[in-house]
Amino acid sequence: MGVLPRQKINVYYDQFKNIPVTFNKEIVFVTGLQAKQVNLKCASDFYPCVIYSTSFLEAKLVANNKSGILDKLKATNNSASIKFSFKVPTSGEQVAFLVPAHVAGSAPYNGSSDMSIFTLQFSQRPPDDLIEIIGRIIEANVNFNKRKDEVITISPESLRKLKFVTKDVSITIQKVPRRCILRDISFTNARVIVLGISRLLLDKPATIKFDFSEPDESLAINGKLVNAEAMPERKEMAVLTLAFDVPVPMSYKVRISDYLTTLRVTDKGKPANQQVTTIEEKPVNIPPPTDAAI
Repeated sequence: MGVLPRQKINVYYDQFKNIPVTFNKEIVFVTGLQAKQVNLKCASDFYPCVIYSTSFLEAKLVANNKSGILDKLKATNNSASIKFSFKVPTSGEQVAFLVPAHVAGSAPYNGSSDMSIFTLQFSQRPPDDLIEIIGRIIEANVNFNKRKDEVITISPESLRKLKFVTKDVSITIQKVPRRCILRDISFTNARVIVLGISRLLLDKPATIKFDFSEPDESLAINGKLVNAEAMPERKEMAVLTLAFDVPVPMSYKVRISDYLTTLRVTDKGKPANQQVTTIEEKPVNIPPPTDAAI
């Protein structure tokens, strides 16, 4: 991959190494994880498995005991490697690599006698590709919590950097679609200019649709209109504030996080503020998978 500079990769590793990310359907999609190509390698044999979660120090995966994996792990003194495989959304590039590990423990998965969840501690620092892919997810959550109210004004430059296809977006209010112009956004809301009487639109549920490029993606985000102001010079138009419902889509959070992070980088590619922020080490608040089947 190699999109981020090595300095940024090191920052990810140092600050986020103990924070696990759980692979639910949304995280699988955003990271481009190729779930069917993920395996546990013991000696020369590969066993199908499902990645449950990973940090930069260890991973948890689910595997079928009837595959013979338990006997093979015993024969290798619990030494193994995890084969990760991702398709980078922005480029379509296929990335696959092995991470050497040691099985530290296992337990029945959801009480099943056939399936076990294994904890594997990495024997060495994982490849930069894994740190970059998982680091962006963690950073998006950190930025969401710390910078959720930071407003991004929509301009030709911000529109390009955010990779919006256009500032003309669609908002559906009480099942009636309306065309509008995007004025500004944040992690938690969007302000748009729309034709209509502002007081009649306040407190209504609404859905806004964003179209992005690199990769091409359409996101529909639900919310509630919490503020409506008439435009003094155009009384037939209103400025509406849509507060997004929780949870906000991870794909949207990553795009906003990437943009805000670039604003803190100087022309030389070094962080403008060299002070390192201490981040509380805790799991990313993402629900576990419900359809892990092997």
